[in-house]
Amino acid sequence: MARLVFGMNQSLDGYVDHTAFRPGPKLFRHFIGQTRALAGSLYGRRMYEIMRYWDDDQPDWDDADREFAQAWRRQPKWVVSRTLTSVGPNARLVADDLATAARRLKAEFEGDVDVAGPRLAQGLTELGLIDEYRIYLHPVVLGSGTPFFAGPRPPLRLQGSDQMDEDVIRLAYRPA
Repeated sequence: MARLVFGMNQSLDGYVDHTAFRPGPKLFRHFIGQTRALAGSLYGRRMYEIMRYWDDDQPDWDDADREFAQAWRRQPKWVVSRTLTSVGPNARLVADDLATAARRLKAEFEGDVDVAGPRLAQGLTELGLIDEYRIYLHPVVLGSGTPFFAGPRPPLRLQGSDQMDEDVIRLAYRPA
């Protein structure tokens, strides 16, 4: 049975913003390995559109960028959207019942399925379907933006913490 895992880079004041901070080399290597190991990813529309960046090689990429892109392209993706009519390579559109689709993924796959996007994660949290939350805490204060928890924070129990690089700590939580 698969586990749904929601993890994102987060500022000290609780916001996520892919333009505000980029992972350092050590953390990026972690994300490459994590992406390779995933059973797949379940995306909200906004996050999927951001991540489509990795579909096309860029001239300024280094070896690590190319490695991440290769791992990202390989994995199956499911995109939850009522507005998209098509999705890119190795992706399927989920336009119907989120609860049914998420339960089907959990039943049909083994390993971790990444949940990408705070709004999607909130919907899955409300359904009681997120198995683990991973916060990659960066020493940045944004002051505003999209919060990691798009709604009320669920009761959580700390499962562990790791220093990921010189500035970032990963906090792993499970629903209490």
